[in-house]
Amino acid sequence: MRLDKYLKISRIIKRRTVANEACDAGRVTVNGKPARASYEVKVGDVLEIAMGAHPIKAEILSINEYAKKDEAGMMYRMITE
Repeated sequence: MRLDKYLKISRIIKRRTVANEACDAGRVTVNGKPARASYEVKVGDVLEIAMGAHPIKAEILSINEYAKKDEAGMMYRMITE
């Protein structure tokens, strides 16, 4: 699944266009490397999103084509440092 679509379905970012713009601006990294919106995410990838004052770091646990609101939070695990 594409990175921008994953960010939208998992509800980490609200809209796919915003996710796409964040990737183009270099605010999203996967496993420590800047990633484009077309990057194919895999289970185990670590996402870092630098939007706002507090960056988000999350590990991908599952990839689903569709997710209800209560299921979206189970697609990733937040990593705190």
